[in-house]
Amino acid sequence: MGRSARRAPAGLEFALKRAMLSINDPTVFGKLRQRLERHGAAATLHAFGMRAVNAVAPFKSLRGVYLEEPDPAFLRCPAGLTAGFATPEALREYARDPDNELSMQFLDEALARGDECFAICAGATLASYGWYTTRPAPVGLRGFLLHFDPRWTYMYKGFTHRNHRGQRLHAVGMAMAMRHYRDNGYHGLVSYVESTNADSLKSCARLGYREFGSVYLLKLFGRWHTVASPGCERFSFRIRATAT
Repeated sequence: MGRSARRAPAGLEFALKRAMLSINDPTVFGKLRQRLERHGAAATLHAFGMRAVNAVAPFKSLRGVYLEEPDPAFLRCPAGLTAGFATPEALREYARDPDNELSMQFLDEALARGDECFAICAGATLASYGWYTTRPAPVGLRGFLLHFDPRWTYMYKGFTHRNHRGQRLHAVGMAMAMRHYRDNGYHGLVSYVESTNADSLKSCARLGYREFGSVYLLKLFGRWHTVASPGCERFSFRIRATAT
């Protein structure tokens, strides 16, 4: 009697079945069609491929971007608004409003690291903000930090309140903060965008950001592994495990 075909491990078999169900789900094709119309074939195929890979194992692709010069068109705050680096006291007051998407835990950790928040306000109301640091920063994975050349400033957690959208406040705040850091000897801004976030990638391109490389994260057997593309070397852009 011939031997029966060897079955795949139970965990892998489950993941493959999940991937096939995802691919055959009619709602997936609807979303892909919408994405194709909005973002084009390349971005759509990439998103589809990332979804298939993540059905088997968690995988992230982070696109590194940089900006060397602030856009002069955004170096003036709109009338009726004020801009500047927010004090810890002001930030804790803003955190009392859940619409501002600032938690006390986040503030405690960010301020303890020395991170700074550049805010645009309408009176006592927070309209927009972005966070900046020149030190290694969290990336949302426990036990890992983003490292980069300290001659650059890392920008993260940009936010504009829904009542103030459409005024390009994110661009204004970023340009004004960048001018501050440039005046203090830093080369410019670095940041990252998940490769599947086509809207944010387009927004970065409109703001003048250029892509320089990617950092890849793959989780196998309960452990995350990271690798950076050659383009990241110029900025020493890496995700590394914290020392234990």
